[in-house]
Amino acid sequence: MPMKVTGRAADYREIDRFDDGVGWIAHPDEKMQRASHAIRTGDDDVWIVDPVDADGVDDLFEEFGDVQGVVVLMDRHARAAAAVAERHDVPIHVPSFVDPGIDARTLPVTDELPGTDFEVVRVLDLPGWDEAALYDGETLVLGDVLGTADYFTVDDERIGVHPMLRVKPPQALEQFRPERILVGHGDGVMYEATDALRDALDGARRRAPKAWLDAVRSMF
Repeated sequence: MPMKVTGRAADYREIDRFDDGVGWIAHPDEKMQRASHAIRTGDDDVWIVDPVDADGVDDLFEEFGDVQGVVVLMDRHARAAAAVAERHDVPIHVPSFVDPGIDARTLPVTDELPGTDFEVVRVLDLPGWDEAALYDGETLVLGDVLGTADYFTVDDERIGVHPMLRVKPPQALEQFRPERILVGHGDGVMYEATDALRDALDGARRRAPKAWLDAVRSMF
């Protein structure tokens, strides 16, 4: 099983379906489990978040409405944003403090995603790693600070802090009380998400040694 598969996927696995959105993992066999999401806002406007492209994926989110834009939440998540945006003739929205290095039309966003209830919240500010979250009071959408892929979680965690952040998890995450959490690596947490988030943050440092060991093992 490779860590990461390059190129457009021939298929995908659907994840995280709820009334106003759906997700997919374009290369289900890769260890990184890169996840992407389509979220409906307002009058059937659809926003595509951190997309990894796959054959037929447009059909997956077509039922939710018309694509209004693509969102990139962090520096390393340019992924297939340019290809998806070009296909739907929409701009790529990037938090003003994030630089994913995309060679395509982009629009900076600051406090909120235009025309939606989603706040744009800075959750990490490190050299080489700037990341934003989207949050509307119910749904929390993240890139890398939290995840559910094998190398993120340990013991009974339903979601885990990124291994590199376990000693000092981002304080910005403490403000959220979501019903669901959608992440950039792995399936989302679709019920009792606030409890899962609290457990992940409270136990991050204590479980760090085992998490690091498990993360290393998962790479091989």
